[in-house]
Amino acid sequence: MAANLGDIIPAPLSVDPDPGGNFTIDSATVIARSAGPEASAVADWLAELLRRGTGFPLPTVEAGSRPGGAITLLLDGGDPEIGDEGYTLTVTAQGVTVRARAAAGLFHGAQSLRQLLPAAIETDGAAGRCTVPGGTVVDRPRFPWRGAMLDVCRHFFGVADVKRYIDQIALYKMNILHLHLSDDQGWRIEISKWPRLTEIGGSTAVGGGPGGWYSHDDYREIVAHARSRHVTVVPDIDTPGHTNAALASYAALNCDGLARSLYTGTEMGFSSLCAGKVITAQFLHDVYSELAAVTPGPYIFIGGDEATEVLSASDYASLVGVAAQSVVAAGKIPVGWADIGAVALPAGTIAAYWNHADNGTSAVRSAAGGLRLVLAPADHAFLDQKYDASTPLGLDWAGPVSVEQAYDWEPGDYGIPEEHLEGVEATLFSETLSTMADIEYMAFPRLPGIAEIGWSPQATHDWSAYRERLAAQG
Repeated sequence: MAANLGDIIPAPLSVDPDPGGNFTIDSATVIARSAGPEASAVADWLAELLRRGTGFPLPTVEAGSRPGGAITLLLDGGDPEIGDEGYTLTVTAQGVTVRARAAAGLFHGAQSLRQLLPAAIETDGAAGRCTVPGGTVVDRPRFPWRGAMLDVCRHFFGVADVKRYIDQIALYKMNILHLHLSDDQGWRIEISKWPRLTEIGGSTAVGGGPGGWYSHDDYREIVAHARSRHVTVVPDIDTPGHTNAALASYAALNCDGLARSLYTGTEMGFSSLCAGKVITAQFLHDVYSELAAVTPGPYIFIGGDEATEVLSASDYASLVGVAAQSVVAAGKIPVGWADIGAVALPAGTIAAYWNHADNGTSAVRSAAGGLRLVLAPADHAFLDQKYDASTPLGLDWAGPVSVEQAYDWEPGDYGIPEEHLEGVEATLFSETLSTMADIEYMAFPRLPGIAEIGWSPQATHDWSAYRERLAAQG
């Protein structure tokens, strides 16, 4: 049974069904693609998925080289109005064509095709012949930043888990993985000039678990996998607060010169780097420079939240300024929580609004200071919050956050002109999450709703219709 052409999440820009144009994938189907490595990479990914799901050979060939029914992926002639992430998906009785201007759009179009196939396509050899509903989809994103933040500090998650999460967010056309790599409970990325950060700071986790960390090679593997899914990794080294793992690793980073004890609890707002010390500036410069060298994406996240309780306004401004300038010196764009809007920052800096309790004040202040905004309001977009009082995992300081509440909000309602909005982000801290199953339980089914808010036109947002499409995703 063919799915409905409009049953895609995120909702497309336009859908024009043709019930008489259904196409059936069978043992004779081929996957044709434009010449060149970018189209070939998307075709190979799709072929592997469909071969596993259907049991058919589905050879990949160059477009136009073989007659017969084909799924064709074309990187030519794409509508310039749809941009580099947009695509056109056309299904007729003779075949399927995905057309885009760039590889990212081609990949997104292939993900939409995937959602139109039976659920059995995700199971080895279970689908066999399957039908794609006929018609045309024209699609492009509303916002350029559609992010998912994963905290590997409170509990550590290995390379395979992070790659799996990348695959899951890419299905819903999210294009940013914000990877939270340092906090009070753990330091998770190798910094060769400061080896004790991982030797000591990486040794713990919430509850006293064993911790863990990524070598440069581990991190490169994550980044490469993300790039293959058209996802940009944004590494996050939190400063000036949330730094106890670093303060425990190097005594000199503390104002009193005494190393802090390792921390395995869940409280926050008690740690900070020491303002004014030469070694603090050198530390930030070294860390961000080394991280930039192994990060091909344009962004580095510098944190900036929950530090004013232990720092004066001037010391906070000084430390955030040093962090931002270190990132710029390393050739990257600084991103931080919207608390940093209180500081004069380099042009191009992006702020992520999270603190729903201030009713948008920090977002408006950041925009007024010239920063672009990513919206991740905790009472809608923090996936670590419980669904309801009975949820066995998660926190409730901003929640509970139901599936409906995670979907039913509008970025334009925060007092920020749309030209200042960079996008949205689904945030997942891991105080209560220690396994991949925990991550999936909290992220799904809420994450697809936030993905839709970031991708789809505002006019498509309708909870009653969305909940039906979401049920089909199950």
